Amino acid sequence: MTDDPEDVDPESVFEQTEVGSRITTQGRTVTGADVVNFAGVSGDFNHLHTDAERMADSGFGERIAHGAFVFSAMTGLLWQNRSVAEREAVVAFYGVDRLRFRAPTFVGDTIHVELEVTEKEPKDHPEGNGVLTYDAEVLNQDDTVVLSCQLRSLVV
Repeated sequence: MTDDPEDVDPESVFEQTEVGSRITTQGRTVTGADVVNFAGVSGDFNHLHTDAERMADSGFGERIAHGAFVFSAMTGLLWQNRSVAEREAVVAFYGVDRLRFRAPTFVGDTIHVELEVTEKEPKDHPEGNGVLTYDAEVLNQDDTVVLSCQLRSLVV
C-alpha cells in the first residue's frame, strides 16, 4: 500500500509499504441473493439469515447478513482495491485477530472497508519478505462500523 499503487514493484511491496498508510475501498450493496447463496455455500441456515417472517418479529426487524459473509465481502473489496503488483506480492493470508461483529448488516446495506497498516514485521521466509498487519473496519452507508478486525498478510 503506497500512495500510488501503480508505482509498486511486486518484488518489494513489503519494503515500500508504510506504517500508517490508509485506504478506503469502493462500496458494495448486500443483496438477498448474497445472503441466500452464502447460506447455501456455508450450510448456515440459521433463522437470523433465512427466516424473514420470524425475523420480522425480532429486535432486528428483518433478516441480517451472516457475519462470515460480511468478512468474506471485506476480503473481496480489499482484493479488488489492490493494484496488479500488490496482488502479485501477496504470498499468503497470514491470519486474523480481534474479529468483532459490531453491528448487524442488513439486506440493502452498502458496505465499504477502511484499512490502515499498523505494523511491518520482517520474516526470514523462503517465499516472503515480511508480514504486514492492518486494522480493518467494515462500515455501512451510515458510517456505522459493522465489523472490525486485525488482518495479517505475508508479502514479498
